[in-house]
Amino acid sequence: MDEPASSALRGSIVEDELTLTTVELGRAVHVNEASIELWVSEGVLQPSGASREQWRFSGRALSRVRVAMRLTRDLELNSSGVALALDLLDEIESLEAQLRRRPA
Repeated sequence: MDEPASSALRGSIVEDELTLTTVELGRAVHVNEASIELWVSEGVLQPSGASREQWRFSGRALSRVRVAMRLTRDLELNSSGVALALDLLDEIESLEAQLRRRPA
């Protein structure tokens, strides 16, 4: 009898490997550098690097900026509101992950 062939998907998560400068992040999501700097000051984004010129953002920052932009546009939240909403969304994601790990 034929046994089913085993196949595995291999890949890498772009968010883990990607780093972007402030300019590159802004271009990627069509947002100005001032907004990025404001979101950094509010804790929405956490770049590596000691100064603005050295800031590097992970690939995860792309999705966070997109969510921040939607919250700003759709719900008219200011930067503090965006920071709070993203913190709450992160907490929900963490709690859901804990629930998935719990045995039934």
